[in-house]
Order: sequence, then C-alpha cells, then structure tokens
Amino acid sequence: MINLFEPQVGARELAAVAETFEDKWLGHGPRTQAFEAAFAEHIGVPAEHVVFLNSGTAGLFLALETMDLQAGDEVVLPSLSFVAAANAVLSCGARPVFCDVDPRTLNPTAEDVERVITPRTKAVVVLHYGGSPGDIVRIASRCRELGVTLVEDAACSVASRVEGRAVGSFGDIAMWSFDAMKVLVTGDGGMIYLKDRERAVRARRLAYHGLAQPSGFGHAKVSSRWWELDIPEPGRRVIGNDLTAAIGAVQLSRLPEFVSRRQEICALYDRELASVPGLLLPPALPDGHESTHYFYWVQTDPEIRDDLADDLYKEGIYTTFRYAPLHKVPAFGSQNLRLPHSDWASERTLCLPLHPGLSDGDVHTVAAAVRKAVENRRAAGAR
Repeated sequence: MINLFEPQVGARELAAVAETFEDKWLGHGPRTQAFEAAFAEHIGVPAEHVVFLNSGTAGLFLALETMDLQAGDEVVLPSLSFVAAANAVLSCGARPVFCDVDPRTLNPTAEDVERVITPRTKAVVVLHYGGSPGDIVRIASRCRELGVTLVEDAACSVASRVEGRAVGSFGDIAMWSFDAMKVLVTGDGGMIYLKDRERAVRARRLAYHGLAQPSGFGHAKVSSRWWELDIPEPGRRVIGNDLTAAIGAVQLSRLPEFVSRRQEICALYDRELASVPGLLLPPALPDGHESTHYFYWVQTDPEIRDDLADDLYKEGIYTTFRYAPLHKVPAFGSQNLRLPHSDWASERTLCLPLHPGLSDGDVHTVAAAVRKAVENRRAAGAR
C-alpha cells in the first residue's frame, strides 16, 4: 500500500531516544526546554513564549482556555477544519461559528471570516490548509482592527512562511501538531506559542496542573518546603516530555530536507497530472508564500470523486479527504448552514499520498493510476 502519510524516523532519532534512556530522565526536563528554545528560534519568537505539549489538540484547548470564554461568546473558524478546533470551542462553553473558504485553496479569505463576525465574536481560529499560509496577513490585520483574538491552527504548517515570516507568528496564539502523520513528528506532541507574556506564563501553568511552582526534584531548595502546592487556578497535565522532545529536536534539524522533498513530489505530481481531463490541481502559491506541503489535493467531478478513491484503493493507493465539513456535524448544531464553497470543495477534493518516503517511481505510479481511473470513470459517465 502506498500510504497517504508516513513518518520519517531512523537512526538519529533512535540514538536521541537511547541517550535519553541513558540519562534516565524521561519526563519534562532539559531536553524539553532545549526543544522549546530551538523551535522558538525556528519561528522567530522568544523561547519563554513557547510550550511543548503532549498534542496539538491540547494546544487548541489550552489556547481557548486562556481566553476565559463565556456562554454566548462566539468563535469563528472555517468549516473545513479538524474536529479538534470545534471541540475546543464547545469545551469552553462558547459557540463555534463556521465560515466559508476559497473553493480551490480551501483556506478562508478575510472576507469569509468578516462575513460571520458579530459583536459576540471573541476569537477567530484559522487553519492553514495543507501548509499553505492563505490569507493570513489580511485576516490578522482585520482581527487587530476589530480587537478579536486570532488563533493560528498551524498544525499543517511547521515550515510555512509569508515574506520570510513564520506562519504562527501573525496571530495572538498559535499551535502546531507533531503527531505520527505530520511533517515533524514526535509520536504524539505539539507546540503552542502565545504572543502575550502573561498569557504565556498562564498557559505553561495550566499545562501542568495549574501549579504556580512545580513541586518536584527540579525545583528542590527553591524554598525550604518545596513540596507544598501553590495552585492559583486548576489545570491539567498536557506537557510534553524529554523522550518525545529528543525525537523532536532531531526532526527539527531534518525539517529542511523533509520540506524540500515534499516540494519535489508536489512538482512531480503537477507535471504528471497537468493534462488529465477534468482534474483540478492545487493552485500556485502567491508570491512570497512558502508552504510546508502537507497535503497534495486534486479536485474532480463529484459524480466520480468517491469512485476515484475506491479505484485507487484497489490499486494499493490510499487517499482521503481532509477535512470533512464541520457545519454538517450534528454535534456542532449548524446542519442548516449554507457554505457553498465548502460544500463544493468537500464533494470534489481528494488528498493524494505525500511524504518524503515516496520515491519518484511511487509518484509516477499514483499519477498513472489517477489518470487511468479519471479517464475510465468519465468515459463510463458519458455513455
């Protein structure tokens, strides 16, 4: 099976894990701090504003928790987002309000966002689809003008930039995911960045039981009774650890090679699929935009999209559609909402395999199978 995603881990990651075993310090410690500092340098922000977590989802929940949202507050997000974003909004007692997206980039525009903003809007959560920065510059500018907190869901965008500036640094809060399917993997893990210093301090505290001063070995002799607890507000345990941070540090050093290979694969798909009748390829990036190239998606007639996925699966090629429209999920209470561009894209889009482990031969195999399946299905429909 040619997989959609595949983690790229090897001897260097294994050696880093072995060193952590030898040190016998597996929990939150010096390797976690070093990984936070290296990642902060990567995105160009102060290290104390970055917290390594046990998942990107934890970052979304933590981001919204720091806003102290109330019942009746609204949070705007694109319908084509991962389910964790809407779950995080509901968990805080607020209401998710879904906006439409550009049907080709699958990213929201500033106009899509502003169209659903009301006086009750407290935050906007923007996903960078497939690693493409999208309209983040204009969205960030408008959110600042309106006094609305902007959260960047940069789960897919660990190496994305606009005019050299890292995606994740445009808003007030950002999070990244390092799970086993992402570009930079730690098995499970994530990072959160909070621009405001006090909010960053609070997020770090909430991520570890709400403790103002951890009571473990690392803080012994800070006071004469270091085991006593100081909890200004309750939190939970969602911090990362040295074992996964050791993997993450190696992966971060390999990130340029990962992204470079992904870019090569996307360019090869572009060449191989350019002449397939009725098949739309991802639009070109605007000048100054750099993508992490997390997804490569094609769009075709809705009458054959599902059949195309089935045909490819039978050929040993796994595809999928990310992300299913959240406004159609009953739990989020928006089934009657009309978002024409989101609906159009969700009926036509299919994500093809994309990871650095693919050989050129694999890409040719996928492209040939796509071409054959599309042509056969379109011919059958024309009869």
